[in-house]
Amino acid sequence: MSKIQPFHLAIPVDDLEAARTFYRDTLELQEGRSDEHWVDFDFFGHQLVIHYKEKEAISKKATNPVDGKAVPIPHFGVVLTWEDFHSFSEKLQQKNITFEIEPYIRFKDKPGEQATMFFYDPCGNALEFKAFKDQQQLFAK
Repeated sequence: MSKIQPFHLAIPVDDLEAARTFYRDTLELQEGRSDEHWVDFDFFGHQLVIHYKEKEAISKKATNPVDGKAVPIPHFGVVLTWEDFHSFSEKLQQKNITFEIEPYIRFKDKPGEQATMFFYDPCGNALEFKAFKDQQQLFAK
């Protein structure tokens, strides 16, 4: 497989300034271009764009059972190194992030052992950050 290229993801936010503050100050992402309706961020080397979209009808948050936990669907995030995951999760805990699923280890001592955590941005977008103990096992069965 060739070198992985950065992805581009655009997500809706109903409060552009609250979302901008969250991604810039809480997650400490570098802000890129912006205009009155959208803002680009360097999302760990990928391009994340938050777009203002007026809130529509209140929708029930969907989940899927995984490991006995209610995993938010849809969600997005990035795979970090094992060390970066732990330092990032500690930083988020210090900033009093409300986790939907607190940082924990899945598949301990099994193929695909990974650390994972889930939380929402201020506009209800679910994020997952994870790390594999052995990055070569990203797709291990």
